[in-house]
Amino acid sequence: QVQLVESGGGLVQPGGSLRLSCVASGTGSTFASSFHLSDMGWFRQAPGLERELVASVTRMNRINYADSVKGRFTISRDNAKNTTYLQMTSLKPEDTAVYYCGLRTWGGIDFGFWGQGTQVTVSS
Repeated sequence: QVQLVESGGGLVQPGGSLRLSCVASGTGSTFASSFHLSDMGWFRQAPGLERELVASVTRMNRINYADSVKGRFTISRDNAKNTTYLQMTSLKPEDTAVYYCGLRTWGGIDFGFWGQGTQVTVSS
């Protein structure tokens, strides 16, 4: 089974920065779930709102960002460490949410594996 563990959340003042990490394990059980063949994404969910895609990086390293974070957030991956990062800068109060890491296996349609989430709170 694939397991994802996020870390790096916390309380930060507006304008501050945080770096989230997501470590994947158990991805070698099947060829299709190998990390380097998987697409990775960061999502967030604020109270009362639906989960939304923040940023994604494909196995071919194609990157996509939500309009609300373009120019402020950077997603990256290190296949040697089975890790995906989300560098967040110029944080705003509206970035406050639980951030989740998601994995879409090779050939998959949806992000089918999720971490437990890490809380990010932007407040003065």
